[in-house]
Amino acid sequence: MPPLHGSQRVAVLADSQNLYHSAHSRFSRNIDYTALLNNAVRDRELVRAIAYVIRADSPNEEDFFEAIEDIGFETKIKDIKTFADGSKKADWDVGISLDAVTLGEHVDVVALCSGDGDFSRLCSHLRHQGVRVEVFGFEGSTAEELIDAADSFVDMSAEQERFLL
Repeated sequence: MPPLHGSQRVAVLADSQNLYHSAHSRFSRNIDYTALLNNAVRDRELVRAIAYVIRADSPNEEDFFEAIEDIGFETKIKDIKTFADGSKKADWDVGISLDAVTLGEHVDVVALCSGDGDFSRLCSHLRHQGVRVEVFGFEGSTAEELIDAADSFVDMSAEQERFLL
């Protein structure tokens, strides 16, 4: 979908954990963050691009963090928490939502790169505030309520050669 007008100011918020798991479970491939950023911004003004990542002490994760910074994303890193029963948890839902609401006061468009249905209420709020919400995700793993709450949905699975490595 082409931008509505070239003077739109855009914030790109990438839920890296959600994108990673969706791409790997469905296609056994990685996200092309350069393509994601370029397609989210198009010919508009990028105000801020943030990739929300989890530090899990995996091999090469620091290389990944540096690579997405080189592409143009600011990284926000959260350490994975291990609980007494051995379970692990880490998510950025609250952080992404707070940043989206804050940035929504300074941009025309929030490009939310996630399939997490928990963000449907966020989309409704941003739209009510006059911010256009464009969701980038994989149709088979993107919550229907998130797709419905957005102004537009880019199905990255329909363009695998563009969005996946």
